[in-house]
Amino acid sequence: MHALGQCAHVDVPAAHFAAERWLKALNGVLPPAIRILQARFVAKSFHARFSAKGKAYRYRIINGTVRPPLEIGRAWHIAAPLDRELLGRAAKLFLGRHDFAAFAANRGKKERSTVRTMEYVRITGRRDLLEIEFSADGFLYKMVRLMVGAMARCALGKESLQSIELRLERPSRTSARFVAPAAGLYLVRVRY
Repeated sequence: MHALGQCAHVDVPAAHFAAERWLKALNGVLPPAIRILQARFVAKSFHARFSAKGKAYRYRIINGTVRPPLEIGRAWHIAAPLDRELLGRAAKLFLGRHDFAAFAANRGKKERSTVRTMEYVRITGRRDLLEIEFSADGFLYKMVRLMVGAMARCALGKESLQSIELRLERPSRTSARFVAPAAGLYLVRVRY
């Protein structure tokens, strides 16, 4: 997974350094693949995870016979042609408020609720690159990858739209599922 819009917080002594100085100091010691783009002081009550009102994720798929070398580790390569109309129809099934338990992996702790509201699912594409963006009030563990896996299987003729509908109507984590690879997943933004 990649993060373009990750937010984090740390508790630091008040007015010890200006926010800009923290940004420069941290970027000076972080690995090159991790960059802090902005730093600012926030209310003591702010928590990067628990104050979030929603998130948006993007999933990238290369759908063509040749995998571009620069996309290795950055997108899921599917060589067989995807039925884009079916992909779009599958995406619409996730809109609204649902129990997404069938589209969540168990990470060893019980979720308080598996009900989430999917605000939008947008599919854009040019040539062989497809991008699917999901926005919701929250996401479960591996939820986006499980939804993309189901959508792709549907667009490849390996799963029906009805099977997705059924998993939303009668959620069960025991149903057979396909998890899309982590390489194509990007956290785009967190909404506060």
